[in-house]
Amino acid sequence: MSSSDATAGLSNGPKLPPEAARLMRLATYASMATAVILILAKAVAYLLTDSVSMLSTLLDSLLDAAASLVNLLAVRHALTPADREHRFGHGKAEALSGLGQSAFIAGSALFLFFESAGRLVTPQPVVHGAVGIGVMLFSMAMTFVLVLFQRSVIRRTGSIAVSADSLHYVGDIAANLAVLAALILSSQFGWERSDPIFAIGVAFYIILTAWQIARGSFDMLMDREMPDEERQQIRAIVMANPRVRNMHDLRTRRSGPHRFIQFHLEMDPAMRLTEAHELSDEVEAAVLKAFPTAEVIIHEDPEGVNEGRKTFG
Repeated sequence: MSSSDATAGLSNGPKLPPEAARLMRLATYASMATAVILILAKAVAYLLTDSVSMLSTLLDSLLDAAASLVNLLAVRHALTPADREHRFGHGKAEALSGLGQSAFIAGSALFLFFESAGRLVTPQPVVHGAVGIGVMLFSMAMTFVLVLFQRSVIRRTGSIAVSADSLHYVGDIAANLAVLAALILSSQFGWERSDPIFAIGVAFYIILTAWQIARGSFDMLMDREMPDEERQQIRAIVMANPRVRNMHDLRTRRSGPHRFIQFHLEMDPAMRLTEAHELSDEVEAAVLKAFPTAEVIIHEDPEGVNEGRKTFG
């Protein structure tokens, strides 16, 4: 919208296509259902095997369920339209969800580390290893299908909450592979210390995952600029209009699945106000074609005017 449009009345904020909103909700439901099913399967396997590496993956699934529930509620809130108290929408609920998930995940990693350290000092044999191996293969298959679906949703929505959820499910696949190896080495070859050693490795991997999620969420809460590639794309789109003389002071940020883009548009000083308004609308439409969930705010400037304030390009 132009600068005059931005100040008129209550803005409804950027619009997320209904299909994208439906996919985001569906992704949260799929994540929650997967976590619950895997909790039941892994709980039975842990009770039968008494494997600390199986405990590690059970604990991870319990926290997946908790994180997925937080995620589900956050996505529902993030998709709520802008209102008078939240005129830029509720998208940052996704970032808060991401921080909550990272805290859950880091806590589980610390618990797992101390539990595994005790088993490393006093190793215990793994029994009913075949049951544990079967459950891990089933878990990996379910998780792989879920991650494929989540990746599809991320490509179409750009949701940071679904992205965070997918990231720790990808970590689950790697963790499940480690647990599978530990079960085979311990139950089939008698290498009892392989069970806690692999569990400690999973704990460190979980901590790394928590850091990645927290960093992305913190960037959103602090209004970090969009990637340089996307900023360059915005500039190319704006400057492609032959009536645009220049642009400056491009500012961008993300809030959940939405992007906010604002810049100053330089044009012919002799251009009439109605023509300037039409040009702004043309540029806005071109940017929205590339970033359909964005809200674009344009300030019109005559070319060559020195505004006397610091800008960042």
